[in-house]
Amino acid sequence: MNVNDVPVLSVSGLRKSYGNHEVVRGLDFAIRRGECFGLLGPNGAGKTTTLRCCLGLIDSNAGTITLVGEPVPKAAREARVRVGVVPQMDNIDPDFTVAENLIIYGRYFRMPDALINERIPRLLEFAGLATKGDANIRTLSGGMKRRLTLARALVNDPELLILDEPTTGLDPQARHLIWDGLRQLLSQGKTILLTTHFMDEAERLCTRLAVIDHGRMIASDSPRALIATHVEPEVIEVYGDEARTWATTRGRQLADRLELAGETAFCYARDAAPLLADLGHAPGVRYLHRPANLEDLFIKLTGRELRD
Repeated sequence: MNVNDVPVLSVSGLRKSYGNHEVVRGLDFAIRRGECFGLLGPNGAGKTTTLRCCLGLIDSNAGTITLVGEPVPKAAREARVRVGVVPQMDNIDPDFTVAENLIIYGRYFRMPDALINERIPRLLEFAGLATKGDANIRTLSGGMKRRLTLARALVNDPELLILDEPTTGLDPQARHLIWDGLRQLLSQGKTILLTTHFMDEAERLCTRLAVIDHGRMIASDSPRALIATHVEPEVIEVYGDEARTWATTRGRQLADRLELAGETAFCYARDAAPLLADLGHAPGVRYLHRPANLEDLFIKLTGRELRD
């Protein structure tokens, strides 16, 4: 078997419980080299627990994990040397400068200072921090700290980059900068495992993704294939003072599927023409007509109820 055919991460039958609560319930997935694989799910679905098991930071109750060719947890330490991780929360050391944070992190991997210093300019350029090497961490914005966390995860030139909600809390400009950087990494052949609550982020970046809920995988494929399989192709969002009245009297008759959320009616249709014609002379409503997207898929599979 060609080395490129061997999964960078392989998970089979993974289970993890805390007391009587089973958080992960028999997950199976494999990530090929050079792809971005997304792990999507509501809060509490088991995403972060799965990542921690894959890294050997916690022990699973059942299942097998192979990370960059090493069995986990048996050889988790050896595997983690070849992996880069961006956690949900930044943990940059505020007592050191931007460059010093990269140097100290590189030393965790027993990298010589000469090699780290050679890589620092490229990493800072990649993160849009080329002029910030000597800056104190306390002077950085939230977006700069997040980009530094991403640059730090690349200091050891990892085979797999694990990103746990990498753009949470960032403004649109910072998010797009990180997306551009991740696309650049993918074009260079890097492999990425991504968890995110931003469906547009997953749709832009992921080659394949898995949707999990209550610790189980409920769907897996490319974003476009999943949308085409599970969701009607056209969506009309109807809102305004009379949206609910219109939805109950006309929308339910004309849509293939209709959902009410707050003051908005979501009309899903294979052919939106009859809906649009009716809405054209419906009083007290406004509407947005768009193609189905990954958020529609996510809501259909996991529901609209709030998760804590």
